[in-house]
Amino acid sequence: MGTIKSLNKWANAHTYYPLDLLRVALGVFLFIKGIDFMSNMDVLMELIKPLESYTGDMLFVHYVAPAHFVGGLLIVFGLLTRWAIIAQLPILIGAVLLNFIGDMNVTNLILSIVVLLACLFFLFYGSGKHSVDYYLKMQQ
Repeated sequence: MGTIKSLNKWANAHTYYPLDLLRVALGVFLFIKGIDFMSNMDVLMELIKPLESYTGDMLFVHYVAPAHFVGGLLIVFGLLTRWAIIAQLPILIGAVLLNFIGDMNVTNLILSIVVLLACLFFLFYGSGKHSVDYYLKMQQ
């Protein structure tokens, strides 16, 4: 717990608007991907085709879209940002690995790696000073 408090203090002392815009852009991107996966379930099923032989492929399908949808909204507003990103990490790591297991798509690989790195950054950085988390903390 002390580590998270020290990370929050550092992040609040070093907060900048471009980082907040990056957090909002990351959340909007994940939200749009969640809507895309919900509306085109066939695309998601095609993406996880290399995992058909493993158990839990339908569980994976029903986890990805809502996690992107809800997690994206939470990241946009800066509410429970670290928890939302922790929910995104297995999906993003799976997205990177699927490019190596299945057909290699360089565009999807680069996009997955960039989003994974942004999520890892905000996992340590937190939501920043311009967020609902910070506002609620100041109201205490």
